[in-house]
Amino acid sequence: MDYQGNDFYCEQVLSGKVKPRMVKEDKACLAFYHTKPFWPVHIVVIPKLHVPSLTQLGSYSASDLQHLICFVAEVAAMVENQYGAARVLTNLGQYQDSKHLHFHINFGSPDEV
Repeated sequence: MDYQGNDFYCEQVLSGKVKPRMVKEDKACLAFYHTKPFWPVHIVVIPKLHVPSLTQLGSYSASDLQHLICFVAEVAAMVENQYGAARVLTNLGQYQDSKHLHFHINFGSPDEV
């Protein structure tokens, strides 16, 4: 699937058009395996509410952000516990392909995919 839009997560994942392999979900957040992984273990965490990026939070509240960060930490801890290490990152500006706040939680090297 070659997606050409601006917000893959709202337009494809949250709409149900794409059904990724789920890791964890609650009322406000979703964690799933990346549909085109760059690392051997590559999980994406998104808020269900549209938020453009970490530097463009709009009306996303401090308590919403705290909940999201705690959710990211729980998923990262699962990866760390299973593999002994994990990375957490988010992209901004031109580095951000999909204009929806998301965190990559990963383990391993890209050349291992």
